[in-house]
Amino acid sequence: MPLPVRNWGAEVENTYIAEQLDYDPQQQQEQAQEQQTRLNAGQRAAFETIINAVTNQEHKLFFVHGPGGTGKTFLYSALCHKIRGEGLIVLCVASSGIAALLLEGGRTAHSMFKIPVESLNSQSTCAIPKDSPYAAMLRRVRLIIWDEAANQHRWAPEAVDRTLRDLRNDDRPFGGITVV
Repeated sequence: MPLPVRNWGAEVENTYIAEQLDYDPQQQQEQAQEQQTRLNAGQRAAFETIINAVTNQEHKLFFVHGPGGTGKTFLYSALCHKIRGEGLIVLCVASSGIAALLLEGGRTAHSMFKIPVESLNSQSTCAIPKDSPYAAMLRRVRLIIWDEAANQHRWAPEAVDRTLRDLRNDDRPFGGITVV
């Protein structure tokens, strides 16, 4: 039997962290390397810039824009594999369920961040208690990829921003997490 890659005993207490780390780092690294060779020049420049920001913990915000079919989802996939291959947590979310299905481990932003649906307003925050295991997982996130973010009402990302700043005790945008 192969030996475990992680110390699951230490991480089993928080199932949310375990769920986000439930990827084979070796397989993720192999997929990342394979995808990196297929990036075009624009994708490669974006990939390297974003990976440098995550690696150096520069806490930057990136907006990737282009018409359908230009390879945005492929870029997101390469980023996910690279970060997960390093044993770090990356959250892939989208504004719609269809778009979320295209991202490995993807979920809707409302589901992942518990954004209020009925009562969303300019002062909203997400329903995540600060001392919860879910908040502990969010404190370990290194990258958020939010596909089709422009399709959501501006109050949704603003609510996530306020929530992450509070949960992470960090007044930088999105609590200091690099966001694409």
